[in-house]
Amino acid sequence: MRRLRILLADDHTVMRTGLRAFLERHRNLEVVGEAQNGREAVSLSASLLPDIVVMDVAMPLLNGVEATKALLKESPSTAVVILSMHSDEAYVMRSLQAGALAYLLKDSAGPDLVLAIEAVSQGKSFFSPAIRRLLAEDHIRVLRQKGVEDSYELLTMREREILQLIAEGKTNKEVATALNISPYTVETHRGNILGKLGLHSPVELVLYAVRKGIIH
Repeated sequence: MRRLRILLADDHTVMRTGLRAFLERHRNLEVVGEAQNGREAVSLSASLLPDIVVMDVAMPLLNGVEATKALLKESPSTAVVILSMHSDEAYVMRSLQAGALAYLLKDSAGPDLVLAIEAVSQGKSFFSPAIRRLLAEDHIRVLRQKGVEDSYELLTMREREILQLIAEGKTNKEVATALNISPYTVETHRGNILGKLGLHSPVELVLYAVRKGIIH
């Protein structure tokens, strides 16, 4: 059986070394090159023509999402497996829209990486368990249907105003006074915001606002 040819793209030497050692324990896998930034990943992909690129999201010169777009434009038969520390929906959506078939979290990759490589080599997708759960949520399905990257884009301007005020600790009454609307309207908007963002409590809403840089 032909060995699958793999290019590793990660700006951390220790990570690349560990991945190479792990993958080369499998007889059907061969690491044919290593890239330490996104531009090098695109260049090496064009010259080496690997079957699969294992790509970090956060890299210098060109991030993993843009590198994925560029290399797939030149080599559409190459499959990309994204390795990331980020489980935020925006990173996942951008990676999938760029053409990646698999998205794995670094802290849970392990044996999943080999399974992901085998899956994408057959044109199938593969995701870490946490990413599978994320993609199964209703609000992510809405994102994919609407073609947007981030659930924040689903909110109206009024909902964004209310989200920020609630996240800053304002009560419904205080929000109503600030925006010259009724507390009942604020509560209705609050429910809509939680639904669109896939959140279930005020605490989750505040954490979401912090993660998105809406509040600090």
